[in-house]
Order: sequence, then C-alpha cells, then structure tokens
Amino acid sequence: MGSDVDILVFGTGSFAARIVFDLAASAADPVTIAIAGRNSERLDWLKVAANARAVLFGRPATFVTRHLDLLESDGVAAVIAKDRPKVLVQAASSQPSSVISTAGDAWSELVAAGGLSATAVFQAQLSMHIARITHATHPTCRLINSCFPDVVNSLIAARGLPITCGIGNIAILSNAFAGEIGIRTLGTLKMLSHYQTLAPWRRPRETRSGPAPRVWIEDEEVADVYATFAAVKITPEPAIEISGASGVPLILAIASRSDWVGHVPGPAGLPGGYPVAYRHGQLDLDLPSGLSRADAIAWNAKFEEASGLVASTDGKVRYTGILHERLRQESPELARGFDIGDLEAVYAEMMKLRARLQARPAR
Repeated sequence: MGSDVDILVFGTGSFAARIVFDLAASAADPVTIAIAGRNSERLDWLKVAANARAVLFGRPATFVTRHLDLLESDGVAAVIAKDRPKVLVQAASSQPSSVISTAGDAWSELVAAGGLSATAVFQAQLSMHIARITHATHPTCRLINSCFPDVVNSLIAARGLPITCGIGNIAILSNAFAGEIGIRTLGTLKMLSHYQTLAPWRRPRETRSGPAPRVWIEDEEVADVYATFAAVKITPEPAIEISGASGVPLILAIASRSDWVGHVPGPAGLPGGYPVAYRHGQLDLDLPSGLSRADAIAWNAKFEEASGLVASTDGKVRYTGILHERLRQESPELARGFDIGDLEAVYAEMMKLRARLQARPAR
C-alpha cells in the first residue's frame, strides 16, 4: 500500500524550496507533498515553513519529509515504492546554478565561453539515476526534471527512459513577457525558446543581440521580440522567483488530474522549450497555428547543434562548436563525446576537470 503522497520533491536547495513554498501557497485541492533529501535540519525547516505557508494562505496542502541520500539506490527506490507519488520533481544537482553569475576561475570561464552545456554531465548524473529508479519502481509516475532540462532531458530520453518535462527557462521569459504586456489568460501567448536565448534578457536592452525567442500572440507572430518586450530584464543570477514557481501549476494539475496549458523545457526529452498542454493525463506540444511539430523541434535543436551538447537516438553524445573547441583545449578525451551508457565514468572525469579548472585563475 502507498502512503498517500501525491507529489514527491527531491532536493532541499533554494530551487526546491521555491517549488515547495509555492505549492503551499497555491494548492486548490487537498494534496500531500513529501520533501526528500539528506540534510535533516534543512528538511525539518522546509516542512515547518511549508505547512505554515499552507495555513497562512488557507490551502489544503500537507508537507512531510523523507530523509535519504539520493545517491543510494535502495533508499530512493524504497521511498518511491512506498509513496507511489503521481509526480516526482527532481530538483537536486551537483552543479550549483550560480555558475552563470560566477567569475574568476578557469571553470566559470569555460562555462561562460562554451555555454551551460559544459555542466550538462553534472546536471544529468543524478537526474538519470532518479529517472532509472523511478521507471523501474513506479513506471506510471510522472517525472519532472528541473536540472538543465533543455539538454539533460534529451540525455535521459537517449537512455531510453521516460521523462515528462522540465521546469523554468522558457517559462521565465514566456511568463515575464505575458506579464509585461498585461496578458493574464493562459494560452494567449505562445513561445519557442531555447535556454541559450535567455542570456540577452539579463543584459541592458541596448546591448541585446543574437537569436531571440519566437513569440505568438493569438496565433500572430511578433515581428520584433526585442523591441516588443524591451522593458523585460531578468536577474544575472538564476531567476528562481519565476523559474521555480513556473512548474507549480503543472505539478498540481498532474496531482489533481486536471488540465493546464503553459510552457516547459524538454517535454518528452525534446531539446529546448515549447508551448504545451496537459489534457486527459497527457502532456503534448500546443503549437501556434501554422507551425509544425517538426519545424518547432528543428528550431530548438539548432542551438546545441551550433554549440553545445547533442544526444542522438542511438545514445551517442557529442560536443559541438565553441564548447567542443574549449573543452578540447582542456581535455581532448572528454571533447570526443561519449556513449550515454558511460555517463557515470564521464561524470567522474568531468569532476576531475572541474576541480582542476576551479583551482586555476581565469585568463
């Protein structure tokens, strides 16, 4: 018998906390959320604070904790098997998202030059581990990965594992854009956005350049996205105030078996971010009229093809463009790419490389 847990959240960091606290403030139907991690003191605080927020906002949400090391397969499997959640949110990673606003060492320099896909192996290692255990233990559970989902979800899919979607990235901009121009009806604004299109919106409007997201309002494509949404600027740091919150409506929709429309990165392991609809228990693309599924996927795929990390259906993973060149200068072996089945070994080698580069000042 299960323990009547609807939502299981793995992680106790700031991103997981944002998800948990917003679940507490917005749940409309009775829901039980379990928070899992190994830091007992942090777990206890998240439970106390989340339950307090549920009381404050008059929401029927109840929070409990599960103390476990997420790297311990047996413990993770036991919790999933006992709780049998409708949705599992994976929000734990060995690569802090703050790397995007860090400078001064050779590792942050490589990430700044080659892109966040330099960190993909770190983001993927634990998420792949959780995906494998979830599929084996409770295959009907919906898995949402919040760790670099634009790229990591494609790695999970290349391993033959199911993945529902991610959280954040495209949803940062889609919700910020809609909010800026006064849209409050879901589905009115639709967008295609790869994580690589986020960076310009962290800079002053007069310095923005490069490929922009594609945006449609009532099925009419916006001609000049930079001009139309010039007033939108996001923080140099991870924008968890939006990104962490963005997954909450979908998480609650899955838990309550209700419908929802919005934007997510990495749906079903696709590259980049898309407008989606969750209806009748299924998540699918919800594209604007005139845009085909193939064209939408190709638009997103071109970013990592130009520079980043690409996983093919046969499980081969390769680095491309500037990232490949920068990585080749530091480790020709890693730059050659790898088979997705060798992720753990590659992770160990990337850990050594990161430690070496973090100990070296930037040029």
